[in-house]
Amino acid sequence: MIIVKDLTKKYAGATAVDRISFSVAKGQIVGFLGPNGAGKTTTMRMLTCFLPPSAGAASVAGFDVLEQPFEVKKRIGYLPESPPIYPEMETVDYLRFVGKLKGLAGAELEKRVAYACERCSVADVKTKLLGKLSKGYRQRVGLAQAIVHNPEVLILDEPTAGLDPKQINETRDLIKSLAGDHTIILSTHILPEVEQTCEQVVIINKGKLVATDSVRNLQERARGVESVVMEIAARSGVLDPEPVLRRLERISGVGRVSVRQRAEQAAVFEVESQKGQLVRGDLARAVVESGWDLHELRAAAMSLEEIFLELTSSATPAETKDATKESQA
Repeated sequence: MIIVKDLTKKYAGATAVDRISFSVAKGQIVGFLGPNGAGKTTTMRMLTCFLPPSAGAASVAGFDVLEQPFEVKKRIGYLPESPPIYPEMETVDYLRFVGKLKGLAGAELEKRVAYACERCSVADVKTKLLGKLSKGYRQRVGLAQAIVHNPEVLILDEPTAGLDPKQINETRDLIKSLAGDHTIILSTHILPEVEQTCEQVVIINKGKLVATDSVRNLQERARGVESVVMEIAARSGVLDPEPVLRRLERISGVGRVSVRQRAEQAAVFEVESQKGQLVRGDLARAVVESGWDLHELRAAAMSLEEIFLELTSSATPAETKDATKESQA
């Protein structure tokens, strides 16, 4: 659905986006991440044909952003960080106006406006002036204008910026519900939002691609070792975590053991293996043979925030190249 190949944008000698490449499959939600100034907004402006690339190529729904910009724009719904609304217009009139700009007319226009109002939960403010709406409602109207023409691709730049927690949850649920019908690129600084919403993540730093992969694969690549969480309990009486700690540390292939939580009869441990070692089976056997109860044994994933900070603070050109190769393999 979206193919980006060596996309580059330069401003007066400064390179804002430097030969990035990635692809997005139809119906996916992709999180587009990077620190401030990394080149996210510039990339999205090139994909939406607001800016021409200096080099490289990009296509949306099979149309080239440089050679066929009008065809691309027909197939994209775009929500910039500040919703493009006219304060003096009523909600329904604004959506009709946007629909007409997108080529809708007559019964089809009214049908799509009604659908966008219902889908984005703004039907109750259809006759209110946009300038009188709350931040949350304005954001939802921005989403409604992005989907009013039923585009194949949605590009959303910080869609939950400035919203309260309740509004963030509502907007997140709405975006998730739009997947499948639309291919979505979501740029946000709220990393748990990406973790809960997106199937794939694209991370750029200083204009360069750092990684593009699923959240799960990024977690495995970033950690490089197996890490598990174990809840272990005494079969009777009080559990002393120290003997458990020492027993787990003696298992071949174990690199580090720490206590996460302590209670009277049980404790939670995090065990990290040495690189290339799989130790789950040995851990389970050791616990049972030592006379303790194993209540839980599960993988301990790195948070997306940890991965993001690790990749954007230590990435080198070589690492970037390797990450791109892995994602395209």
